[in-house]
Amino acid sequence: MINRILIRIKVVQMLYSYLLTRSEFRILPPAERNTRDARYAYKVYLQTLLLILKLTGQKLGAFDVDVVTSGPSALKALAKGDIAGALAVNGDLREAVVKHEVSIQDFAHILQYLVDEIAESAIYKEFSRKRKREINDEVDVWAVVIETIFARDDRFKDACRRSDEFTIAGFNRGLEMAIATIKDYSDIKATLFNARRSLSASLEESYRLYVALMALPIEITRLRREQLETARDKYLPTADDLNPNLKFIDNKFVEALCDESLEKEFSTAAIKEQTDYYLVKKLLDDILASQIYQDYMESKESSLEQDCEFWRNVMKDIIFNCDELSETLENKSIFWNDDLNIVGQFVLKTIRRAASAKEGEVAVKLMPMFKDEEDAEFGERLFVSAVDHYKEYRSIIDRFINKAQWDTERIAMMDIVVMVVAITEIMDFPLIPIPVSFNEYIEIANYYSTPRSGQFINGTLYSVINYLKDEGRLHKSLDGKHKAE
Repeated sequence: MINRILIRIKVVQMLYSYLLTRSEFRILPPAERNTRDARYAYKVYLQTLLLILKLTGQKLGAFDVDVVTSGPSALKALAKGDIAGALAVNGDLREAVVKHEVSIQDFAHILQYLVDEIAESAIYKEFSRKRKREINDEVDVWAVVIETIFARDDRFKDACRRSDEFTIAGFNRGLEMAIATIKDYSDIKATLFNARRSLSASLEESYRLYVALMALPIEITRLRREQLETARDKYLPTADDLNPNLKFIDNKFVEALCDESLEKEFSTAAIKEQTDYYLVKKLLDDILASQIYQDYMESKESSLEQDCEFWRNVMKDIIFNCDELSETLENKSIFWNDDLNIVGQFVLKTIRRAASAKEGEVAVKLMPMFKDEEDAEFGERLFVSAVDHYKEYRSIIDRFINKAQWDTERIAMMDIVVMVVAITEIMDFPLIPIPVSFNEYIEIANYYSTPRSGQFINGTLYSVINYLKDEGRLHKSLDGKHKAE
């Protein structure tokens, strides 16, 4: 049931959420007590974070100092790390620096010295030699650098003493705060684990929604049967109450849904809790008031095909368009916010297949969660690879953004995420044609991002794909055929 269209959407959503969480440093606020120690501690804290950016070659804009260091080359391993990149885009840090008028001008004369000291340190050399650098390794480097070089170096302390508010207690506290902020960022591993688990849960919830929607006709029919029985047993029943048209409750498609083989699956996913009585009643009222119901009840024909077609139309035109249903689904699961339209298509397909069942066959067969093992693994493979290659593919994307046409500062993050996942799929899944990947991700961008996203992504992806082909890294052609290496 869960096809690759839905999996792609889930991967894009999860990567977007993961990157937002991962990129967010928790910048500490200043102490409530406005003492000299507290003020100076906060200054040292912000200066230390700015120094991390400067020593790794990040551009500080208005906070920069006019001095050239060899940081980007000498500290190459750290310059490519996650910490500097995440700090560089952190709005809270910039806001705090501006508000408290903090700069690193006092350190301009020792920047090159600090670069050299870090580059020669044992912790940095060990980090540089690692082929695969984890975020925790990067955190350890900066924590040790702050604890040893920054905290103990006389030239660093002399630079700090240029401030009129310098206190030794504030100096030590400020460095401790910086270490705490850096170590807090190491939670990224847990964030990645949780994102992978959420991706799996999200796909499972999509299937549960499919089963729940398939069970809805049973709940609606059951309520209608109860209404008819209540009307028959009232004090003064009418002729219609005593002899109602039973075509709706005797619907052959609903009878097929009540097969014992489906009972267990429906019992775990059906939308039938007490709190949903009013939803089921609302859906039934909408059906009874519809022209679809009137035409069906007036028809003399009675067949599984006609009964399936009735419920297919009811689902498509009434149930899936019900605002109350959308609200209920969103309240039941955070993963169901955007699933109704896509999952609904599989419900309609299942009903259409049931209409063609031969006599003696089980009419309703629920689709399996995944078509095969390859599809079951597709989502996690795509997500993990997109995380691993995010910085690499993001840098390639940046090279081909037409800066004359697109304001790089205003490009929606969702557009970047969509393109990274698209490139990952094109690179990692050789049997999926490039045009398929192009079309799928442009559709996702048009739905989730801005009105111009499709045009922007199409042009940028085209340039990226040609670049990767010229570099000999991609062996697919744009016509969808796989080239032999």
